[in-house]
Amino acid sequence: MFNRIIALPLAIVAAATFVGAAATPAAAAAPVSCKATPAQIRTLAEAKGGEDAAKAIKLVSTGEKLCEADAKFEATKKFAAAAKLLGTELAALSTATSGQ
Repeated sequence: MFNRIIALPLAIVAAATFVGAAATPAAAAAPVSCKATPAQIRTLAEAKGGEDAAKAIKLVSTGEKLCEADAKFEATKKFAAAAKLLGTELAALSTATSGQ
């Protein structure tokens, strides 16, 4: 009986810790604008040119459609993939505009 009294609260605390740790990266992600981010990536793609830039533009178009469908989380994934193709990170794009 005593083991059950101690085990249940410890199990709850452990579960809450794992849930909190899993939620932290999503909460710490840079905010993505469905208007500014695609424009930034398109500008970067135009400057870089080439096959990767064309792929990035397609990913941005898909991301914009996802934004219109109110799927911002999935759109962020597309924008991040486009930025990676262009040799940068999505967070770097966000900090570039907030610093201006």
